[in-house]
Amino acid sequence: MVRTKIWTLKKHFVGHPTNSDFELKTAELPPLKNGGNALLSTLTPQHPDSLEREDMSPALIVVESKNADLPKGTIVLTSPGWTTHSISDGKDLEKLLTEWPDTIPVSLALGTVGMPGLTAYFGLLDICGVKGGETVMVKCSSWSCGLCCGADCKGCKVVAAAGSDEKVAYLQKLGFDVVFNYKTVESLEETLKKASPDGYDCYFDNVGGEFSNTVIGQMKKFGRIAICGAISTYNRTGPLPPGPPPEIVIFQELHIQGFVVYRWQGDVRQKALKDLLKWVSEGKIQDKEYIIEGFENMPAAFMGMLKGDNLGKTIVKV
Repeated sequence: MVRTKIWTLKKHFVGHPTNSDFELKTAELPPLKNGGNALLSTLTPQHPDSLEREDMSPALIVVESKNADLPKGTIVLTSPGWTTHSISDGKDLEKLLTEWPDTIPVSLALGTVGMPGLTAYFGLLDICGVKGGETVMVKCSSWSCGLCCGADCKGCKVVAAAGSDEKVAYLQKLGFDVVFNYKTVESLEETLKKASPDGYDCYFDNVGGEFSNTVIGQMKKFGRIAICGAISTYNRTGPLPPGPPPEIVIFQELHIQGFVVYRWQGDVRQKALKDLLKWVSEGKIQDKEYIIEGFENMPAAFMGMLKGDNLGKTIVKV
């Protein structure tokens, strides 16, 4: 019998989560069944997005198997929750790309060459339809989205907002055209106007709230906005801020579309993953990881990520 450790949500948090909202449990896993099951063990750091969302996908290695398609040593991605071991029949697993080079850490499959990178890829290229010479705005609360934006924008001007001077310096080093600390500027509206006096063609929105309302007010005619998140509102306890003024959306004829990355499957998803892996291999995307040691620190990593403590993609090394 194999014992596994599991982090569970003790109670739904109100406002920002605290340590008392989480509980660490242990459990015994049942024996494997003949003809299909495999025992998985956490191989690489886990991406602590949520205990209950499907995009929390650690990379796992098969340590024992009775499934011919999953021999021992196979590396897979799945969503078993915050756990050290799990059992799978293989239906919910995604194998690592066969062309994955030894020189690139497997943990990038949790970030840039995974769900966050795919979100940036499809949001920018499919939803926004970025064209050469356009101006793109992105707020780098979702780090991989910011990094991919800098790599994928086909000669566009990229304006990025970050939440600390350290992050600003890093993005400047990567070559973003304009970067500013949105927490310290006197006026977000004036800063955006200075960065792009003619406005913005595309806005990759993972923030929502007042920040996004200000950006949307400066979109160009026929501007495109891809919305994949609203992290600024997730832990609010009071009323949500109003949306952008309808007259701006109407008279600027803006295209605003929300999306979930899991709608892209099959060959189109595989092509996107291969493109992202190629860009990382070529150095077009510079990935940075913010690693926290220890499975026991999963809640701390999660809470720190929500507060923006991380410089890079937050992952937990188990």
